[in-house]
Amino acid sequence: MTQGKVSVANKSNDGSTAPPAPPSYEEATAGDFKEFVICSTCIATGQMLNEFCWDDLNVRRIFIRKVYAILTLQLSVTLAIVSLFTFCDPIKDYIQYYPGWYWAAYAVFFVTYLTLSCCAGPRRQFPWNLILLVIFTLSLSYMTGMLASYYNTKSVMICLGITVLVCLTVSVFSFQTKIDVTSCQGVLLVLCTSFFICGLVLAFILPFGHVPWMHTVFAGLGAILFSLFLAFDTQLLMGKKRYSISPEEYIFATLNIYMDIVYIFSFFLQMFGNQRE
Repeated sequence: MTQGKVSVANKSNDGSTAPPAPPSYEEATAGDFKEFVICSTCIATGQMLNEFCWDDLNVRRIFIRKVYAILTLQLSVTLAIVSLFTFCDPIKDYIQYYPGWYWAAYAVFFVTYLTLSCCAGPRRQFPWNLILLVIFTLSLSYMTGMLASYYNTKSVMICLGITVLVCLTVSVFSFQTKIDVTSCQGVLLVLCTSFFICGLVLAFILPFGHVPWMHTVFAGLGAILFSLFLAFDTQLLMGKKRYSISPEEYIFATLNIYMDIVYIFSFFLQMFGNQRE
C-alpha cells in the first residue's frame, strides 16, 4: 500500500496530470471561489463542460430568436391596425363615434396583462399562452390605433419613424454595452415614482384648463422611462448581466418588450403629433 502511494506521488511529481488541489481557506471564503470550482471541473471533465456550455448558449439563442419572431408578428399586427385606423376615414369615424369599444378593449387588455404577468400557469401552458397573447396584442393594438386616429397622417408616420430609430438604437446599445442596466432598479423606481406623480397632477389639472407644457413633460418622461425599460428587458433577454430571464418565459419576455415599444410610440405621438382639426 505504501509503495503504491509513493509511486502515485512520484507520478505526480514527474509532470503527469493530477487532480486539482483542494482550495485553501482564503480561496473558499473569497468571492471568486465559484470560478475556482469551474476551472477545476473544466480540468477534470473539459469536453463534457464545453458541450454543456455550448448547449446552454444554443438554448439562449433559440430563446432570443423565438422572442423576436413573436415580437415581429405582434408589431406587424399593430402596424396594420394603426395604418387602417389612420388612413381609412369610415373606420376612423366609427371608432371615434363609439368610444365604448376603446374601454372594452382596455378592460380586455388589463385582464390579459394581469393573467400573463401574474399567473405562471397560463403563461407557460401551450396553447393558452399564445391565445392570451393574441388577445392582448389585438386589444392593445386597437387602443393604439384609436389614439393614432386623433392625429393627422403625417404626424403618425413621423412618430413611427422616430420610434423605430429609438428602439433600434436602444436594442443595439443593450446588446453591445458593458453597462448592466438590470442592476439599476433604483433609478427605474425613481423615474416610475416621478412619472406616477406627474400623471396624477396632470389628471387633476387638465379638467380645469389645458396646460400644454405639462402634457409635453409627462409624455417626454414616459418616453424616457419606457426606453430605459426597453434596455432593461433586452438585457434580461440576453442573460449576460446580473439578472436574466428564464428561456421558459418567452411569452413574458415578448410581452414586456412589445409593451415598451408600443408605449414609446404612444408617448412620441403625444409629444410631436398634431391633432386633427
